[in-house]
Amino acid sequence: MSLVTNSNAFAERLQSRDATREPVWVRYTLLSIALIFFLSCLILPLILVFVEAFKQGVGVYFQALVDPDTLSAVKLTLLTAVIAVPLNVVFGVAAAWSVAKFNFRGKSILTTLIDLPFSVSPVIAGLMLVLIFGTQGWMGNWLLDHDIKILYAVPAIVLATIFITVPFVARELIPLMEAQGTEEEEAAMVLGASGWQTFWKVTLPNIKWGLIYGVILCNARAMGEFGAVSVVSGHIRGETNTLPLHVEILYNEYTFSAAFAVSSLLALLAIVTLILKTWVEYRQEKQNKSNSSSSL
Repeated sequence: MSLVTNSNAFAERLQSRDATREPVWVRYTLLSIALIFFLSCLILPLILVFVEAFKQGVGVYFQALVDPDTLSAVKLTLLTAVIAVPLNVVFGVAAAWSVAKFNFRGKSILTTLIDLPFSVSPVIAGLMLVLIFGTQGWMGNWLLDHDIKILYAVPAIVLATIFITVPFVARELIPLMEAQGTEEEEAAMVLGASGWQTFWKVTLPNIKWGLIYGVILCNARAMGEFGAVSVVSGHIRGETNTLPLHVEILYNEYTFSAAFAVSSLLALLAIVTLILKTWVEYRQEKQNKSNSSSSL
């Protein structure tokens, strides 16, 4: 026991040492550059959003938030996230399970397809939906004949959001599941557990913090998506405008106070996402430390 304790203490001392041996002025210079960049490019613009939002007074701020078009944009944004995020959770868990737990032909192709939305511009993603569901698209005539409206309506907005947010849950779970291996699942199966029992009792508790982390990022991106949604929405005020699109319309109409007021909602979403992200990382790190100590 004392040997393990001494080894852990030695490892902590090694981790506490600086990784490099540059002079002090080099370290402070690099730190200053990082802080200046962080403050000027991230913190200052975020502060300015709230300053401009309240520039005309609190009354103007809340009047912009309770405007019918703003409320409609909020409802559509929430509806899109409520549909897109759970679907991506199901797909992400299934894809991560398949990639991490099984060996099959085409595994690398599946991994590449998961990363596809990261490499494709959101505008191109929207144009792909136009090519499929537009009047001149592959399914355009069939949709017109059956009076089904997808493009420039809620279904297209949801599909575009799902495409853009596909990787977040899967990409968070794949390395986590691969690191955990398959020993616990195999032991559960040997003891007579079914596939669902193994997932709910063994796999899910091990990945819950990673899953929550992926859901948080997926939800933030779903609510803040602009490019793909802009292409397929049609910008119909009060009907197909999400919060980012509503901000663009207000800004183009030179109603800057209202535009920044609505932007503050998205800024608050970013702040809440950051807080939740930090909390989940803390809990996940705490769980990893407890698991490592219990294994010793």
